[in-house]
Amino acid sequence: MTCSIARRALVPAALALAAAVVVPPVATASTRSESHARTQGHVRTAHVRTAYDLPGERAYPEGVAADPRTGDIYVGSYATGAVYQATPGHHAARIFLPAGTDGRTTANGLKVDRAGRLWVIDSTAGVAVYDLRDRRLLARFDVTGTARSFVNDLVVTPDGTAYLTDSYRGVVYRVTPGQLARVAAHGRRAGLTAAYDLSRVLPPVPAGTVTLNGIAAAPSGRYLLTVDMTAGTLYRIDPTTGAIRQVALHGGDMKHGDGLEMRGNTLWVVHNVANSISRWRVTDDGRAARRERSLTDPALQIPTTVVHSGGRMLVVRSQFDKGGPMGGSDPQPFTVAEVDGI
Repeated sequence: MTCSIARRALVPAALALAAAVVVPPVATASTRSESHARTQGHVRTAHVRTAYDLPGERAYPEGVAADPRTGDIYVGSYATGAVYQATPGHHAARIFLPAGTDGRTTANGLKVDRAGRLWVIDSTAGVAVYDLRDRRLLARFDVTGTARSFVNDLVVTPDGTAYLTDSYRGVVYRVTPGQLARVAAHGRRAGLTAAYDLSRVLPPVPAGTVTLNGIAAAPSGRYLLTVDMTAGTLYRIDPTTGAIRQVALHGGDMKHGDGLEMRGNTLWVVHNVANSISRWRVTDDGRAARRERSLTDPALQIPTTVVHSGGRMLVVRSQFDKGGPMGGSDPQPFTVAEVDGI
């Protein structure tokens, strides 16, 4: 939810992380590649191919969301704040919300809720909520306080509550359906409320280090999962009691973990600068997870997040190492990939 190179992104502060990672050569956007995913000692063929082309020379996409009612896909630009719309059956995406809409300078975490509203995170400001029917801004929730902040990713649970990670503050914000209704009805803005403070359980890091990134929820909404991309750990949050605990990981870690997506007891983790995707089996209580499969392929082009829609796994190719937040130059045309075998 994508930024995610601070997922669903790495951000300027993540350059230190990127400097410690050797990024493999990036394949062109037109590449139709076959890669080998390692499954606990076994080799499995996986496929990475282009699903959608994004317009513009500085898209640097970060977040992605699917509208379950229509199958439309929405992609956010970390560099400009634009949001693109891709329609099934059409290879080229188009601009849905132009760059700079409502003063937004980035668009990283995205989600479409069951009511047909699009949530768009501006990492330095907060989150904006739009009506997909007419693109009307319904409400904005802004970061408050003077501490450095980077709002990164979000998930919307079945009851309509949105939870958002802050990568610098180590907190998870909450927006309830009641809060959204009140703000939308009065046509005004409101502040984001920190519901869960993970800074007391996260390992000590220098100020400005990216910690919390992607966030997902059990299908029932019983618990939330959020990844610390620097430490490679996963945390479980009980929305009812506020209890926070580290998830026991078996078979690997979640270093560089960015966007998360959960379906049933299966959790997918996008590892950005590692050009990898891993699949995990989570226990019913959400207290442990075992890695089942992983895929590493330079054709992923620094992936930031993932969404499943219409039987397809769609992965954002950020190319942040090609003139984006990680420096570099000469990006290829920007695309969203379709990946199978993982």
